[in-house]
Amino acid sequence: MNRWFVVLGAILIQINLGAVYGWSLFNQPLIDKYGWIREDVVLTFSITIAVMALTTIFAGRLQDKIGPKWVATIGGLLLGLGLMLSSQATTLFQLYFFYGVIGGMGIGMAYVCPLSACVKWFPEKRGFISGVAVAGFGLGGLIYKPIIGQLIELFGVSAAFLYLGFIYLLLVVAGAQLLKNPPMANQEAKTAQTDMLIKMNLQFSPKQMLSTHQFYLLWFMFLFGSSSGLMVISFAVDIGVDLLKLDLEKAGNAVMVIALFNAAGRIILGNLSDRFGRINTLMVIYGLTALIMLYMSFFTMNYPIYLVSVSLIGFCFGGYLALYPSVTADFYGTSNIGSNYGFMYQAYGLSAFAGPFIVKAIPMTQAFSIAGFICIIAIFMAKLLNVPAEIPSPQLLKKSVVRN
Repeated sequence: MNRWFVVLGAILIQINLGAVYGWSLFNQPLIDKYGWIREDVVLTFSITIAVMALTTIFAGRLQDKIGPKWVATIGGLLLGLGLMLSSQATTLFQLYFFYGVIGGMGIGMAYVCPLSACVKWFPEKRGFISGVAVAGFGLGGLIYKPIIGQLIELFGVSAAFLYLGFIYLLLVVAGAQLLKNPPMANQEAKTAQTDMLIKMNLQFSPKQMLSTHQFYLLWFMFLFGSSSGLMVISFAVDIGVDLLKLDLEKAGNAVMVIALFNAAGRIILGNLSDRFGRINTLMVIYGLTALIMLYMSFFTMNYPIYLVSVSLIGFCFGGYLALYPSVTADFYGTSNIGSNYGFMYQAYGLSAFAGPFIVKAIPMTQAFSIAGFICIIAIFMAKLLNVPAEIPSPQLLKKSVVRN
């Protein structure tokens, strides 16, 4: 099988999953139709991301057992069903359950499968291929923005959910049929050239991974980086309006620019990590994020500098989401990459609440200072990292379970 068909399937799936980032387009139409409060409507997106992140743990373990095609197919069916049911929602609770829970489960089921399959097919370029796979997710909101807007304008918000449900279901399920794990002998032969973990037969189970100190260093580093990125991405327009006194339309240009740089960062930084090392690339990304955050905190910005700053944050944020699947495979092997990355991905799920919460709780400039500081901490944490030299013994695991 040509392994690039797997990549094609991955991109097709991720673009449709990434359409979730276009949720803000539904806010005002739902408010106008039902008279709901904006904060209550926006909560739907947070519920969706949280459920998505939690589902990746179960989905990752399941796809390690039965393969990525079937799990991604289930994800596509759930996502489509969730949106179709959302078209019938007349209360906030129904919207939360149909879109947030069922739809979020569908996204979580399908999200981890393309990453796992691509990493196994391309052991010699894990960073690049992970970046390509998740770039589709970053572009999904941008690609679907005009489609969602047109559907709402022509048919109304409820009917738009119905039509989008059909579209997502068909395209995600179609992409899932292209997902396939490589034959084990083929996978080991290819990986042996570039992956010391395979040579040493170091394939960690989730339990074994969770008993290593490296996992917790990586987990908090992921949390710090993604929280900093979402702190800016979630409030890009507000930053322009509140700090630079821009009009809403001008500040809104930042959203489009961030989406493009976010996708580019996933591919470019993933590719660079294959050449210069994952940890070295992460340290550069954290350093750049820290510099920009501290600049935004202590210096006055004009419009061009504002666009450059938020774009670079989006670029770095894309790098975090591209590199951590590859880092997980580098440190813990590919045999259980689905379930292992599911646990690692919980850092991103928490950051979806942590970054925006900090911005709401304290002034923006102070929030940026905190973000810059935790990114500096992440650089020092990266210096402490080393690939686990051995799999923890059963005795060590038993002691860890008793201690916890």
